[in-house]
Amino acid sequence: MKYDIVIIGGGIVGAATFYKLQKKYPELKIALLEKEDRLAGHQTGHNSGVIHSGLYYTPGSLKAKNCVEGRRELVAFAQEHNIPHDVCGKVVVATDEKELPYLDKIFQTGLKNEIEGIKKISGEEIKKHEPYVEGIAGIWVPCTGIIDFVEATNKMVELAQKINPDSHLFLNHEVIGIENNKEGGKIVKTSQGDVKGRYLIFCGGLNADRLAKKDGVNLKEKVVGFRGDYYELTESGKHKVKNLIYPVPNPDFPFLGVHFTRMTNGEIECGPNAVFTFKREGYGKTDFSLKDTWDALTYKGTWKLFFKNMSFGINEYRRAFSKKLFLKTLQRLIPSLTMDDIRPGRAGVRALLLSEDGDTRDDFRIEYHGDSIHVLNAPSPAATASLAIGSYIVKEAEKHFDLKKEVKITP
Repeated sequence: MKYDIVIIGGGIVGAATFYKLQKKYPELKIALLEKEDRLAGHQTGHNSGVIHSGLYYTPGSLKAKNCVEGRRELVAFAQEHNIPHDVCGKVVVATDEKELPYLDKIFQTGLKNEIEGIKKISGEEIKKHEPYVEGIAGIWVPCTGIIDFVEATNKMVELAQKINPDSHLFLNHEVIGIENNKEGGKIVKTSQGDVKGRYLIFCGGLNADRLAKKDGVNLKEKVVGFRGDYYELTESGKHKVKNLIYPVPNPDFPFLGVHFTRMTNGEIECGPNAVFTFKREGYGKTDFSLKDTWDALTYKGTWKLFFKNMSFGINEYRRAFSKKLFLKTLQRLIPSLTMDDIRPGRAGVRALLLSEDGDTRDDFRIEYHGDSIHVLNAPSPAATASLAIGSYIVKEAEKHFDLKKEVKITP
């Protein structure tokens, strides 16, 4: 099994890269390897399903640029291929005077990132969008939406395979090691045998650091996982949320805070919190992996992050095991919610590439190494930005790989 390019990781970033490469270079034989029995089995399939606007990201950063471009492209893709989605808009709500300077900062960032249609709104105007929300000021973001990211992932791979029947998806293929091929290129050792590729592209998400080391990258940072628990609204509570409701994020905490999301299937989720997980791919509160725990807790960057965010971390853990405390957080936005209005839902795990000083490496990080490209850090809004990230990786591949320049872009 010899391929021009082997892509490792079947989440939405790997799928978008497969699709974009195959679309521009239809003659290339490309393999997509995924260790699970399905695509989008981890971060892609466990996130909140939000099409992010680009409101929060530093102007000029990869996150900002790719989120805005990727959002527009993702919506067009969903429209063309009948992917369940809805550009329903969201409100960002300030509930305290102390939040107003941060709300203004977010708004100014949105203007710099050229996010269409955003406007500041009063507490009374918030109620026009979300009648049960109590806030003193807010931002209306009309271009935010919801989507089924799993279906989008599957469609990207399906379309790529239609372009070239000699390109393949390999499920249940866990990468065990990477070796140099004497004939040129690399040999990817997997749980189901060897796959040979001239070039490799790694989109490993929660295992990005381990895959990079298998490929010989001298990476000092480590990926640390943070589980996010969700609750969902019961039938008695669903009418209290129309679309998407977000708090003003705390600038001292590296997450957006607990929010309300209407899903494409009609359910309404509230969350997530953010707690250190003892298993990178563990979605239960008591899931544990000795290897993952040892990796994280013997790394000084983890402890630096803990110490920087000690009070936040303790509060997040308390909420993880207390429905009452979780409800109290939700009531900051919707005071009328009761215990009967919420029930425990699913969970997701976010991969953060931590530096040795505890910095969460907030921007996307994509690097070239030898005959490989590594997506080392692609946290939210990577799913929204996936098609733009795919285009970015194609450009990187054109710089570093010997691709067939004479092949024309397919319509």
